[in-house]
Amino acid sequence: KKSLFLISLFLITINLFCQTFVSTVSENKNVILEEYGGVRCGPCADGHKIANEFEAANPGDVVIINVHAGGYAAPASGYPNYTTTWGKALVNQTNHGGYYPSGTANRHVFPGLGWTAGATGMSRGQWASAGNQILAQSSYVNVAAKSTIDLASREITVVVEAFYTGNGSNTNRLNVALLQNNI
Repeated sequence: KKSLFLISLFLITINLFCQTFVSTVSENKNVILEEYGGVRCGPCADGHKIANEFEAANPGDVVIINVHAGGYAAPASGYPNYTTTWGKALVNQTNHGGYYPSGTANRHVFPGLGWTAGATGMSRGQWASAGNQILAQSSYVNVAAKSTIDLASREITVVVEAFYTGNGSNTNRLNVALLQNNI
């Protein structure tokens, strides 16, 4: 009986500290392409096409976040308002120089690809090049998330797991973005 109890306790302890849905196999980085534009931006349609083609060429490894910000996104008569509280702050951190569409790949600075020196914001013609550089890099941490929505309370619960496959920096931050589609 005592042995059975100790074995059961050991198995319960192991289950409490094991990964449940994140991969433990070392992988390359994924790309978060933040695309900045607005509903009245003519060239933004081409930006959407380029972003969607890049995502389709790299299934499961690219996530596009469309952020409506700047003059082309400002509310105007006859146009929907897709701006958010954070859009202006997000686009301003890219140092995009007022050019639209603009985009960032993992908010990384790519020398020679940004609108200006030290900028994370790039023209749509640079997104695939920057994204391919990210996709070729190994990642020291795998991250996975799953969510459930309680329709009655209108609450979402997000569970995030991380598994370190190598040594990284001493500081790690996690941002969880809730994306809406088909408004």
